[in-house]
Amino acid sequence: MSIDHAGLAVVSGGLIGLALGATGGGGSLLAIPLLVYVLGMKVQPATVLSLMVVAASAVIGVYQRRASGEVRVKPALVFSVTGAAGAWVGAFGHRFVREETVLLLFGLLMIVAAWQMWQRSGHVEGRVSGESCAERFPRSCWIKVSLIGAVVGLLTGFFGVGGGFVIVPALVLVLGFPMRMAVSTSLLIIALVAVGGLVGHLQTGQVDWPLSGLLLLGSAFGMTGGSRVAHQLSPSVLTKSFAAVAIGVAIVMIMHNGMKLVGGNL
Repeated sequence: MSIDHAGLAVVSGGLIGLALGATGGGGSLLAIPLLVYVLGMKVQPATVLSLMVVAASAVIGVYQRRASGEVRVKPALVFSVTGAAGAWVGAFGHRFVREETVLLLFGLLMIVAAWQMWQRSGHVEGRVSGESCAERFPRSCWIKVSLIGAVVGLLTGFFGVGGGFVIVPALVLVLGFPMRMAVSTSLLIIALVAVGGLVGHLQTGQVDWPLSGLLLLGSAFGMTGGSRVAHQLSPSVLTKSFAAVAIGVAIVMIMHNGMKLVGGNL
């Protein structure tokens, strides 16, 4: 590995950690594009490294926010049980679908989720409602969280992302979490769910450990900066930033993979 390539790996890890710490989801969206287009990796090994970096970065973020009271452990654990199972299934099914088709659909889903967040950004409250699943956890919340966790897990394993782009909107729009609490709780969920996807992928792929170490080094510094950004910006700004990152990445992915699909069919 050249010095230039090692430097790119550290910078890429830093960007992933920075976005993940600030938005709870942007880092997982950036991971695959950075690994494939900047570091020149193939999709399968990039998926494995993406899950490793995202999971490790999320653990760092949870540790940094442990005293803030913003991480809701019970919803995160319930979410992660079905999510980890779904992630293993998604990782297994990843190899049976053409990559361009998967990434194109992924981009469309990102735009839908991000647009919903942008539309509701002005209504994100800073306090927890008494009816919110963040404060109380009745049976209805168990059902909601379990179902959403399974869906997010499938996406995590299938696409090699942390799933924050779905977790954060789900926590805010469906479960009634304030934005900052949703971002913090999503980090714990991402770390736990990513393990399920990683196990599924490690059964079929090899890991570039030196590259993994450099990415993790960068992500540790990036996560620290992202966590500070998250506490300095308003919930509305965080929501719109999250949506803008998701939409931008989604458009690029849709255009790129759409052209590959059309070109391959000519």
